Amino acid sequence: MPTDQFSVEGRNAIVTGASQGIGRTIAERLAADGASVAICSRAQERVDPVAEGIRDDGGRALAVECDVRDREAVDAFVEATVEEFGGVDLLVNNAGGEFVAAFEDISENGWKSIVDLNLHGTFHCTQAAGAHMRAGQGGCIVNVSSVNGQHAAPNESHYSAAKAAIIRLTETLAVEWADDGVRVNCVAPGLIQTPGVADTLGIREESMPARETVDRRIGYTEDVADVVQFLASDAAAFMTGETVTVKGVPRPGNSFDVDLGLE
Repeated sequence: MPTDQFSVEGRNAIVTGASQGIGRTIAERLAADGASVAICSRAQERVDPVAEGIRDDGGRALAVECDVRDREAVDAFVEATVEEFGGVDLLVNNAGGEFVAAFEDISENGWKSIVDLNLHGTFHCTQAAGAHMRAGQGGCIVNVSSVNGQHAAPNESHYSAAKAAIIRLTETLAVEWADDGVRVNCVAPGLIQTPGVADTLGIREESMPARETVDRRIGYTEDVADVVQFLASDAAAFMTGETVTVKGVPRPGNSFDVDLGLE
């Protein structure tokens, strides 16, 4: 059975927030499958090693320092990508962040910082890269939301609100840009083993259950990258405006329960 429809070979991709965690794995996965990948982070020294690793493995990568909250920086990043690769076919809006606090303890600046990074960053990148897609042969956008944008997330109201807005933005742009040949989809990861999770919850990769384990409450970054590659490929040509949840076995309560029963 042919599997070429799952390939992203020859695509020109942008992946934001790619210095570590989910973004890095997505960038490495797309590059390994033959895509040219432009990656960014707020610090050049954090994203350079990722690009170097991709090149060492035979891939093509461009690393740019870019804060997605800064529209001028985003425009420059997209233009650098077009100049380097000749265009933009795929955008993965992964850059984001959060902090934990009760709603009444979140300052106005704290609220704005999380909304600015997660939602406005997605807005900036989508407008900038989308303009090239709409003026050309179309393209694909994959937004990274969260399960905490799909249900109540105590002590993460700012993050939850921003991630929920990304899901609605995905659905709306899928309709608005369909005539331009641009598909817009979204992934909503559950708890994923990342450097941030390792730091805050102490969950290290060596204590993780095997990927083939069905009954697990935490995933690998590769679990998300697999779904992103599918949505970016021609195998998902009849999908737009959808949010794919990437999490394990449903259980009552918050999917981010830290009592994971790991060894």
